[in-house]
Amino acid sequence: MAIVPYKEKNTSKREQVAEMFDNISPRYDLLNHLLSGGIDIYWRKKAIRQLKPYAPQTILDVATGTGDFALEALALKPRKIVGVDISEGMLAIGREKMRKRGVDRIIEMRSGDSERLPFTDNEFDAVIVSFGVRNFENLLKGLRDIHRVTRPGGVCLVLEFSKPRGFVFKRLYSFYSNTILPLVGRLISNDQSAYTYLPESVQAFPDGPDFLRVFEAAGFTNTKWIPLTFGVASIYIGQKSS
Repeated sequence: MAIVPYKEKNTSKREQVAEMFDNISPRYDLLNHLLSGGIDIYWRKKAIRQLKPYAPQTILDVATGTGDFALEALALKPRKIVGVDISEGMLAIGREKMRKRGVDRIIEMRSGDSERLPFTDNEFDAVIVSFGVRNFENLLKGLRDIHRVTRPGGVCLVLEFSKPRGFVFKRLYSFYSNTILPLVGRLISNDQSAYTYLPESVQAFPDGPDFLRVFEAAGFTNTKWIPLTFGVASIYIGQKSS
């Protein structure tokens, strides 16, 4: 059974995820930094540094949200970054963010479905995703479409929540994610379901070696897993064969 934000609704996961992000978009950036203690900024920076050896000139940011990962990717000095997302609420905030920072000519924010990306085959040097793949309706299908739009020799980098494996930290993290996070999320975003869905989706997600198996089934090779902060998050990297 699929993990969805609004269990009482008889709609697809894709539709529910879009609705959820539309609902929380005005407070999304604030909550991200607050609930992670700002460590999500460090995670994004570390993830982008992994791409420096590849020097990508064209980058696709899937499930871009308000564009924080796309902004971080500017450190690679690419020619073009395209961010795609299914939530118009998130995209509207992202477009305004790019305009205010004067980077809207480099970073384009577009509406798009991660499982049916509106791009031609072999179009991007790198495809990046931060905290988005666990929201895919069909993980393998989404990764296969990412593989399709990646050029031969190009790279895909995924930053995603994962499950801590150490006994003590695992217990602490479980208490935080199942008790504190939904409470704070509800108070600030007025959407309790969104921040109840988050820990549920993390628990259901195939992380670590399990994700690498799906990654490889989608066609990526030379895959690598880099755990972050006691395993709370992970970086995954894979290449498309030349």
